[in-house]
Amino acid sequence: MITLTSNAVRELKRMMEKDGKAGQALRIGVKGGGCSGLSYVMNFDAGGPKEWDEVFDFDGLKVFVDKKSYLYVNGMEVEYSTELPDVGFKFRNPNAAGSCGCGTSFSV
Repeated sequence: MITLTSNAVRELKRMMEKDGKAGQALRIGVKGGGCSGLSYVMNFDAGGPKEWDEVFDFDGLKVFVDKKSYLYVNGMEVEYSTELPDVGFKFRNPNAAGSCGCGTSFSV
């Protein structure tokens, strides 16, 4: 299971509306790279879920996570902070053994 806080859902819906992508889903994934070895990836997805995706719904916002990425993000909470100087999305991942200073890459 992953969790998106109400602030994260609100900000994602605002971004989608602003970018003309209302009604699309959010795809969360993990890729190799970043200063800690793995990086989080978030993109809007106009298509439906793939057969291997985990699918979540947060107040009407669909979230897709591919099975491989899900191994690394299961249990993660995504928050959106509006407090300076840390404005942006924050990933609280219990699977991460370490992370970089910016919080967008991690190691296991």
